[in-house]
Amino acid sequence: MAVDQKTMEMLHAEPDIAEGLDLSWMDQTGERGMSAHPGRRGLTLEEINKGPYGVAPATTEDQTMGPRGAARRAGVPRVGYKLPKKSDIWSENAAMLYEEAVQRQWSSATDIPWEELRPLPDDVERAYSQFCTFLTEVEFIAGDTPSQWLPQISNDHYEVKMFLASQIMDEARHLDVFRKRALANGGGLMQSSGNAGLRVIIEAKDFTEMSTIMHVQGEGLVQSIFRMGEFIATNDAEKRIFRLSAQDESRHVAFGVMHLKYILETEPERREEIHSYLEKAEPVIVGGGANGTAPVAGGAPVFGASLGILFGHSLGSEDEGARLAMAAFRRQINEYMHRLEVAGMGERRYRLPAHIQAVLDPPKN
Repeated sequence: MAVDQKTMEMLHAEPDIAEGLDLSWMDQTGERGMSAHPGRRGLTLEEINKGPYGVAPATTEDQTMGPRGAARRAGVPRVGYKLPKKSDIWSENAAMLYEEAVQRQWSSATDIPWEELRPLPDDVERAYSQFCTFLTEVEFIAGDTPSQWLPQISNDHYEVKMFLASQIMDEARHLDVFRKRALANGGGLMQSSGNAGLRVIIEAKDFTEMSTIMHVQGEGLVQSIFRMGEFIATNDAEKRIFRLSAQDESRHVAFGVMHLKYILETEPERREEIHSYLEKAEPVIVGGGANGTAPVAGGAPVFGASLGILFGHSLGSEDEGARLAMAAFRRQINEYMHRLEVAGMGERRYRLPAHIQAVLDPPKN
């Protein structure tokens, strides 16, 4: 089909690239002239959090996805962040913990010497598989829970969002490595827990409630369990699993303790509210151990029984194993109390059940 002359001229005409060009965005930048230089750990969040870019507002009015410090645009649809207050979610160490998390990532596939696994007596392998089945289940909930809160936190408080995202990755790696250990030596997955201790975490309606129950209580308990796991390990693969997992878990606990400390310092009127969260979770988080019985972790008696077998195998005696399991329980409770004291809730010891108070060390002051 023939093309007329006018159409040909239009096709070959040079467009005016300046026509309709809007460069107003170049005048809407945040503060300029701020430069950042790598520190001893590289170019971390600490190095770039300078001037207005480093100020996390006490309350944010911004409901868009705009990064902190960026110029705002009119007419942008709201995202609907539900936690505008800094005190609701803040922990002073969040940025540092995020940097540590990304620098200390590890792989369950290549960083664990799986070739070191050796056959175990059938009852011991079954106990180890039960131990790892419980931990796999625990780590699922520890990854699921923070993921629920990420969309509710404003980008003005991005340090907390980044830390929680790193925790989700940590927990994915943990549930991965414990599932692998349960399967790699022929034991297989065993019985799941009753879930009571896990549901109380994911059903929290407030961020501080969630963090207090999960990070301070639950993750603290799991950190103690990881240290036990290194003690009862039968080979270098298991030792490395628990050592690396405990390294990760310490970050989660540190975040929760510092968040609790921050909320108590900035909103002391919430103290009794936080006591109510602790009271709700303690029966399933730190329950058991009464009258000299074996400790029960997270409402899972099968876990306590498997742990007793593993301690007995490590020490060569069931009686010695039971004694050490009880000593480990006492240590868990004292470490829990220490975390509360650091956060500023030392009075909690006097509100614990009598059989829990009985295993606490005397207060230091």
